[in-house]
Amino acid sequence: MDRGPMTDSAFQTAVHTTRFLAADAVEQAASGHPGTPMALAGIAVDLFSRYLRYVPEEPLWPNRDRFVLSCGHASMLLYSVLHLAGFSLSLDDIKAFRQWGSKTPGHPELGHTPGVEMTTGPLGQGIATAVGMALASKMAGARVNTAGATIIDYRVFAIASDGDLMEGISGEASSIAGHLGLDNLVVIYDDNRITIDGETSITFTEDVGKRYEAYGWFVQRVDGHDPEAVRAALDRAVAEPARPSFIIARTHIAIGAPTKQDKSSAHGAPLGRAEIDGAKRAVGFPLEPFHVPEDAYVPFRNWTEQNRTRLAAWKGAVAALKGDRLTTWTDLSQRRIPADLFGQLVATAPTKSDATRSLGAEVEQKVAVLVPSVVAGSADLDASCKTAIKGANDVGPTHFAGRNLHYGIREHAMGAIMNGLALSGFFIPIGSTFLMFADYVRPAVRLAALMEQQAIYVFTHDSFFVGEDGPTHQPIEHLWALRLIPNLDVVRPADGLECAVAWTHAMTRRAGPTALILSRQKLAAIPRPAGFDPQTILNGAYVVADTTDPTLVLIASGSEVEPALGAKPLLEAKGHRVRVVSVPCWDAFARLPPTEQEAVLGVGARRVSIEAGTTAGWRGIVGTNGIVIGLDRFGASAPAERLAVEFGFTAERVAERIQAAL
Repeated sequence: MDRGPMTDSAFQTAVHTTRFLAADAVEQAASGHPGTPMALAGIAVDLFSRYLRYVPEEPLWPNRDRFVLSCGHASMLLYSVLHLAGFSLSLDDIKAFRQWGSKTPGHPELGHTPGVEMTTGPLGQGIATAVGMALASKMAGARVNTAGATIIDYRVFAIASDGDLMEGISGEASSIAGHLGLDNLVVIYDDNRITIDGETSITFTEDVGKRYEAYGWFVQRVDGHDPEAVRAALDRAVAEPARPSFIIARTHIAIGAPTKQDKSSAHGAPLGRAEIDGAKRAVGFPLEPFHVPEDAYVPFRNWTEQNRTRLAAWKGAVAALKGDRLTTWTDLSQRRIPADLFGQLVATAPTKSDATRSLGAEVEQKVAVLVPSVVAGSADLDASCKTAIKGANDVGPTHFAGRNLHYGIREHAMGAIMNGLALSGFFIPIGSTFLMFADYVRPAVRLAALMEQQAIYVFTHDSFFVGEDGPTHQPIEHLWALRLIPNLDVVRPADGLECAVAWTHAMTRRAGPTALILSRQKLAAIPRPAGFDPQTILNGAYVVADTTDPTLVLIASGSEVEPALGAKPLLEAKGHRVRVVSVPCWDAFARLPPTEQEAVLGVGARRVSIEAGTTAGWRGIVGTNGIVIGLDRFGASAPAERLAVEFGFTAERVAERIQAAL
C-alpha cells in the first residue's frame, strides 16, 4: 500500500506537536494524564498518517478503520491526533480539555468528539469492545462481500495499557479473538512499566507476550520510539492472514521530561511548566503553549487525500449493489425493522402457560426472521436461556456468516463484544445468561447505556424461584441494581403477550440497551378484560384487573402478577376494593407524564408492591403509607413451591401479608 509522501521532519514535527498539545492541555486544566500521551505520540501519528482508513468529513463511513484508545485516561493523545488529522476538533477545543460542555472530556466519550469510536475509561473495556468491532467486520463482510466487490473489510486498531491487560475482561475477550482468528485486529500494548502506584513490577511480572501467544495471537516486540521498527511491526501485523496481532511497544512515560520521565508522578497529574519546557527545549520545540507548526498537519493531509480516493471507490461499489445483495446491505446498514413488528409479534404471541424464558424464546424466533441484523449469543447457557436462533449457523473460525455466537463462560467479554457488534452499525446483538450473573456483564451494560447503543440482554432464572440451586444462584438485588442504571430499560414480562411486547420494546428502542428478565418456572397466562388493547403494555404498566374506586392497588411484575391476581378476591372478601397493575417495565412507565401514571396507580388508594426481590426501590413508589412485599434477604435451597410458601409469595400468603400490614 502506498503510504504517501512524508518527510522525516514533518513526521517528527507531528509527533512533537501531539506530545506537547497533550502536556499543555493537561497543564492548563490542572488535571489529567500527560505521561502516556507523550510516550505514545509517535505510534498514534503513524497510525493516523499511514495505516487507518478514515475521512474526517465523513467520520461515520461504514468501512472506515476503527481506532480504540482502551487506556482512555490518555485521552489527550487521541484529541491531539484528531485535531491534526482534520476532524472537527479545533485548537480551542483542545484548550478546553476537561471543561464543562467541551468536546474534550477527561475520557473519550462517544458522541462528544468526532472520531471517537467508543467511550473508554473502565480499563479493559476498550480492548474487549475492539474484539467485538473486529468480529462485526468479519460478520458483515461474510454477508455482503463477493469475490468481485468488497464492501466491508475494515480493521480495528487499539492501544492498550498495563491496566487494560491486568483487568480480567481483556483476557476473556482476547481468548475469544484468538479462537476466532480475527486477523483484522491489531492491539498495540504500551509497555511503559508504570502505574499510579509505581512500577508495574510491584504487581505485574508475567510474560504478557507469551500469554498472548497462548491465546493464539501473532506477537511482536518493538521499541515504541523507533518509527521504522513500529512501521515494520504494523506492516507485518496488517499482513498477518490468520491471527489477531499483539505488538508490545516498549515506551517511556513522559519521554523527555527532565526529572519525571519513567516516573509514576507523570501518570495522573500535570507535569509542571518546568518539566514541559525542559522536554520542549530538548527537541528544539517552541515553548509557547499550544503551539502547532503548519508542518504538523502535512502527514495527515497527504494520507487523508488517499483515503478520500478509497471512499469514492467504496461508494461506487455500494452504488453498484443490486438484487439480494442490495437488500442484504440495506437490512444490515440500516438495521431495518418492519414497521408492523408490534402487530406481527402480538398476533403470534404464545398463549399457553409456560416459563417466560420459553415464551420469550418463541417470540425471539419470530424476531430473528423479521430482523436480519439480529445475532444471538450466550455465555455457555443456551440450553437454559434458549436464545439461539433456530436454523441459523454458528459463528466460528473462518466462517462468520452465522447468527449464533458462543462466548463460552465469559460473561464479562460477552457484554463488551456485544457493544462492539452494536457500535459497528450493522448488528443488534442479543446476549444471555442467568440474572444472577448480570453483575459480570454490568460494566459493559453500563457503557452500552452511556453510549446509547442497542444491545439486548436476556437474563433468565430471575428470582429465588430458581429453587434447589440455592442462594448463590437466586438473584435478589439484581432487578433494582439494573433499574438504577440510567438509560437501561429493564423488562420483566408476566406471560406470552407481555413477552411479545417486551421484544417489540427491545427491538424498537434504538438509543439504549434493554434487559429482558425471564423466569425459569412456568407462569399462567394472564386473563385480561374484554377489549384489552395490547398497545397499553408498551406504556410499561397497565391495569390488568380493576374495580370501582379502588382502596388497594397491587403493583406486581413478572411471576408476581399471578399471585397478585390470586390475592385480589381474597382481599375483596375482606371488604377491600382491589386493582391489580402489571409493571413489565417500570423504566418506560416512569417516563410517562404524572397524570398518566396516576391514572394507572390511582390517587388516594394504598399501594402495594409485590416482587420477588429487594424492596428499597419500591418504597418511594408506594409511598410512606404503602406496603412492600419482597425479599430483603438471601434465598435458600429448596423446591420453588416450598420457597413460595416460606417467603410469602403464594396468593394466600400475599393476601395475609397485606391484611396484616393493614
